[in-house]
Amino acid sequence: MKFRRRKFLHLAAVAVTLPFASRQVWAQAYPTRPVRVIVGFPAGVAPDIVARVIGQALSERFGQQFVIENRPGAGSNIGTEVVVRAPPDGYTLLLAISSGAINATLYSNLSFNFVRDIAPVAMIGLGPFVMVINPKLPAKTVPEFIAYAKANPGKINMASQGTGLASHLMGELFKMMAGVNLVHVPYAGNFTADLLSGQMQVAFVPITNVIEYIGDGRLRPLAVTTAKRAELLPDLPTLSEFLPGYDATGWNGIGAPRGTPAAIIEKLNKEISAIVRDPAMKTRFITLGVEPLSMTPAEFGKRIADDTEKWAKVIKFANIKAE
Repeated sequence: MKFRRRKFLHLAAVAVTLPFASRQVWAQAYPTRPVRVIVGFPAGVAPDIVARVIGQALSERFGQQFVIENRPGAGSNIGTEVVVRAPPDGYTLLLAISSGAINATLYSNLSFNFVRDIAPVAMIGLGPFVMVINPKLPAKTVPEFIAYAKANPGKINMASQGTGLASHLMGELFKMMAGVNLVHVPYAGNFTADLLSGQMQVAFVPITNVIEYIGDGRLRPLAVTTAKRAELLPDLPTLSEFLPGYDATGWNGIGAPRGTPAAIIEKLNKEISAIVRDPAMKTRFITLGVEPLSMTPAEFGKRIADDTEKWAKVIKFANIKAE
């Protein structure tokens, strides 16, 4: 009897451990076929370029193709939903960017929850923005601009790439924290010509979009939006130096469908973190306007959750509605 009981317990233990062991072996072999990386934007724009750089590096490291698939539309929500509905097997990934944290509140009819349904895999890097003004304005510093704006309420035009996009939300966060009244003027894309002409007076834009105009004096930079000073403009102060707690940074990372095995997520995180720490890749990313930054999946998940909460407050404060 004792023998049979011991044999039964042994078989039961094997039965319990086999699925775990098979998952571990499966994860160790991953990937055994091409992996899709969904980008919620058209080919050629900044997120797509970042995805192709990281995809090529992952292809070389894993010996399997990481294929970039563009699914633009609805502020990247279409691409995100493709990943949410995909099997959680590691073969469909998402280029997750900071707009996902904004869209969670901006769009009231989403069929998914970005924080709940996208598993954080790895951070790629931060996308620093810069607050620039037309040099016709008398302000040369952030305090001078705030004083000028308070003395001229409703007379300064703030351009953005569209309602609810990062360039808009960063400006609204500034307005909220500085207590100034700027007139938001959304564009369907590029507003640089009007900013250069003086028709628009201020904007919050990716550094790489305007660094040429900063260099030749056609635009005046006041501060970067990141919590720390940016490598592309190391001498420029941060907005948080004047408005404590201000941090409005774009970011790029990789996400996966909820339920993707932890072993696969950890394997991807290890390789992506190694890529972004590589000196040659760091230089390449910085030229694209991305400051490489590695995080654990848990750290990246906290960043997504914190940004979702922050932008929800801004969207509600400014009563912003998706167009």
